[in-house]
Amino acid sequence: MESRQGGGHGGIGFLGALGILFIGLRLAGLIDWPWWLVLSPLWGGALLWLIAVAVVVVAAVSDESRRWRR
Repeated sequence: MESRQGGGHGGIGFLGALGILFIGLRLAGLIDWPWWLVLSPLWGGALLWLIAVAVVVVAAVSDESRRWRR
């Protein structure tokens, strides 16, 4: 019997894999980057979400300002 949880995509994705790679390289001492830079790929999803919200807010404000000018 096949068990399927939801219909989403599996896996951790490119940014997650990149984050794990950077963390491993930092812990192994192969790179000497600051931790904020090592963890930056993990912020990718949050950053895209914030950009999308900003675009929606700007579009809504722009549309509302056009209505007031008429």
